[in-house]
Amino acid sequence: MKTPSQKFLERLGLKDPVMSETSAPQGNGNDRRDFLKKVGAGGLMLGGFMFSPIEDTLAQATSKVNKMSSPTDLKITDMRFAVVMNGHARCPIIRIDTNQGISGYGEVRDGASWRYAMFLKSRIMGMNPCSVELLFKRIKQFGFHGRQGGGVCGVEMALWDLAGKAYNVPAYQLLGGRYRDKVRLYADTPEGENEADFAQKVNVRMVEQGFTFMKMDFGIELLKGIPGTTVNSNYWDIGRQWSNEAMTYGGTEHPFTQVQITDKGLELMTQRIAFVREKIGYEIPLASDHYGHFDHNNAIRLGRAVEKYRLAWLEDLIPWKFTDQWRQITEAIETPTLTGEDIYLKEEFIKLIDARAIDLVHPDLATSGGLLETKKIGDYAEERGVAMAMHFAGTPISFMANVHCAAATQNFVALEHHSVDVDYWNSLVKTKKPMIEKGYALVPDSPGLGIELNEEVVKKHLDPEYPAYFAPSTDWDKDRSWDRLWS
Repeated sequence: MKTPSQKFLERLGLKDPVMSETSAPQGNGNDRRDFLKKVGAGGLMLGGFMFSPIEDTLAQATSKVNKMSSPTDLKITDMRFAVVMNGHARCPIIRIDTNQGISGYGEVRDGASWRYAMFLKSRIMGMNPCSVELLFKRIKQFGFHGRQGGGVCGVEMALWDLAGKAYNVPAYQLLGGRYRDKVRLYADTPEGENEADFAQKVNVRMVEQGFTFMKMDFGIELLKGIPGTTVNSNYWDIGRQWSNEAMTYGGTEHPFTQVQITDKGLELMTQRIAFVREKIGYEIPLASDHYGHFDHNNAIRLGRAVEKYRLAWLEDLIPWKFTDQWRQITEAIETPTLTGEDIYLKEEFIKLIDARAIDLVHPDLATSGGLLETKKIGDYAEERGVAMAMHFAGTPISFMANVHCAAATQNFVALEHHSVDVDYWNSLVKTKKPMIEKGYALVPDSPGLGIELNEEVVKKHLDPEYPAYFAPSTDWDKDRSWDRLWS
């Protein structure tokens, strides 16, 4: 089979000086470079590029094109899934197979259903995975905010993994190249049974693990059962922030609980921040999250109460969709504000950015639209002076997708690592160099996302409810409808 570069040269009436008709190496790499210089000097290279398909152009322009792959002829032949346990969280992984034996991996967001991805299988079968944006536009109508965006994003990750493997370049290179060789990570401050235990665990985070950016939770859950700290807690159970049942405190959006924090409550909450600040110092950025469900007025009171601790940001004080209320909070306090982990696609981020409603955007790549869409979000924010941090809580598949996107986005600040204490997390995949070193993710040079599954380890940590490992999924091959959104 002729490679794309051979086809390109054949159209010009030339032969590849490096590869013979049988694809056996002839000469050294300098021959190819000398030949291309000569062709370029004669104007043939530019002319050929102008009239050749983009896949062939990329293949010729990229000196490391995988000779075992013909990107122009690549077709999707199958998609399967396996549900991996990341600690206590279910993380569906998908694998997209092709007619050339190359496979790409993606991840549906943590806690989401694998069905969000498998529903898309029939929409992409038989198509070229290197046409990433074309396929993304074809399927993006089937995603939504929160975990519902996970299927589209998982497929998009796998497509970039495939495209990178086909062209033998890292995914970040296909996004425009990298700004950094390593990606700064932030981790949660660990829980401790007492002050001494907490101090010891923080020391592990900072010294042994090398994290230079931390995040902590401090919410009104801490005030449950303490008289005089909250108003309306005789009706709502403020300890059930993580409930999603209808008509519960956790299932009610913030403005509608009418819970208020008293001065006594604020004092107790700030004592927790002061304790953590004392242990880690002020040199290290300290972000914060998970305050509870109360309205923007109480968010402002909380923001003002913690200003002296110089927090890196206050995260998700209220739901992301209340743009005007976010703007009021941001204008009223000095501590930076941040939201976005549940937003699907760039349009809602644009609303927040244009309204100057937040100080940082915080997409979760497994919801926001995948690598390219998240880079577009970062680029738009950068043009308007807004920085981007990235939320993440999945397996190494999604982690490495985030690393490639962060490497390719200039206004990036830090990426969350939510699985620091999952002992088998690193061994779920195989990499040429360590994924993480002293609080930073190392940007790989390997093709695609730069990882392959460690099957032996993954099989040990499959969801007991779905113990199959990439079982056949033919039931999803022809699940179709009339999907066009216009007449």
